[in-house]
Amino acid sequence: MKKYYEQITANVQVKQGLDFIKADHEQTVSEQIDITEIPAPPFKEQLRAEDYKKRLEEVGLKDVQMDEEGNVFGIRQGTGEGPVLFVSAHLDTVFPEGTDTKVIEKDGILYAPGISDDGRGLAALLSIVRAFNESGIQTKGDIIFGGTVGEEGLGDLRGVKAFFKEHPEVDGYISLDGTSATGITYKATGSHRYKISYKGPGGHSFGAFGTPSAIHALGRAISDISNVKTVKNPKTTFTVGTVEGGTSVNAIAAEANMLVDMRSNDENELVELENKILRIAKNAAKAENKRWKYKEEKGIKAEIELLGDRPAGTQPDDALNVQAAWASTQAINLSPALNEASSTDANLPISLGIPSLVLGGGGKSGLAHSPDEWFDPTDAYQGPQRAFLTMLGLVGVDGISEPLLPEYKITTN
Repeated sequence: MKKYYEQITANVQVKQGLDFIKADHEQTVSEQIDITEIPAPPFKEQLRAEDYKKRLEEVGLKDVQMDEEGNVFGIRQGTGEGPVLFVSAHLDTVFPEGTDTKVIEKDGILYAPGISDDGRGLAALLSIVRAFNESGIQTKGDIIFGGTVGEEGLGDLRGVKAFFKEHPEVDGYISLDGTSATGITYKATGSHRYKISYKGPGGHSFGAFGTPSAIHALGRAISDISNVKTVKNPKTTFTVGTVEGGTSVNAIAAEANMLVDMRSNDENELVELENKILRIAKNAAKAENKRWKYKEEKGIKAEIELLGDRPAGTQPDDALNVQAAWASTQAINLSPALNEASSTDANLPISLGIPSLVLGGGGKSGLAHSPDEWFDPTDAYQGPQRAFLTMLGLVGVDGISEPLLPEYKITTN
C-alpha cells in the first residue's frame, strides 16, 4: 500500500490538489462559519440543506438534488471504469430550535454549537471538491458528494438509510465527521432506543388508594433494568435517559414513560440486551397490577415504541479501505491510529457490508454537543488532504492507479 500511494502522490495533479487544499484553508474556515450559523435542529435541517445544495451546485457537481428525506447531493463523474463512492457530512446538529449558533472567535479559537460537529465536515467536503476541480484529476470511479440529515439524536440515521435504499449502485462510503486528521473509524456501535410508557386508571392519592400507579410500575422497571448485567467485550451498555409522568403530588399517576438507550459493538449482544429489557418492562406492569390485585385489562398497561435502530457492524483491521486511509495519513506526514467503534452515519453501510470509513475534517475541537463547543483551525487543512488521498485510492485515478474499492451491489430477495 505504501508503494501504491507513493505512485499516487508523485503525480503532478495530485500534488496540485493537495497544495490547493492548503491554500484554500482560510476560505474553508470562512465557509465553515457561514454554514454553522445556519440553524439545523433535529428534523428541521431544510434551511441548511437548501443552502448546502446551492454550494454543491456552485462547486460544479452534476445532477445536484434534494431527495424526499432531505439529503442533498451531486456527482463528480469518473471514466465509468471504477466503483461508486459516496462521501458525505451530516447537516443536522443536536441543538434544539432557537439555539444561538452565532460563531464567536477568541484568541484564534472558534466557539459555537455545531462548529465542529459537523460544520467542519461540511466545509471540508466542499474544499475537497474544489481541489478536484483545480487539479483536473480524472478518477475512474464516480464520487457522489453530499450532506445527510438525521445523524444526531433521534434522527435514527434516516438520511443514510434513505440514501442507500435508493442508491444500490454505491460501492463504498466515507463520512466526514469529527476533526481528527489521524484517527480512522471503521467499526460501528449499534443502538436501539425505546420509549416505554405505562398507562392506567389513575386517581386521588387518598380516595383511590389501592389503584395501580404508572409511576410505580415505571419505578419497578427502572430498578430491575439497573440490575441487568452486560458483557464487557464486545462493549454493551444501557441507560434510562429520561423519565416523565404524573400530574400532581396528590394523584396516583395515570401515565409515565421513560426513554431507554441500549448500545453494543455486536448486533447479537444488542438484540439479547433488548430482549431482557423489554421483558422487564412488560413484567413491571404485571407486578404493579398484582400488587394491588388488579386485572390486567383494568390496570396498568405497558406500551413499547421503537424510536431508533442503528445497526452495529465491523470490518477487518486490514480491510483495503482502512489501509487506504492509513497510507493516506502517512502520506501527509501524520501518524495514523485506528479508533474504537462509534455511532455514526457509517453504521448503516457497514452493517450492509459496504466498505465504509469515518474521517475527521481536520483541526482540533472539544465540548461537542454542548453550547460551548469549540474548534481550533490550526493546520485544519490536513483533514481534507487526508480524505482527498483516501478517495483517490478507493476510486482510482485514470492513467495512474487502479481502484482499491471493490464493486459492491446490494441484493434483495
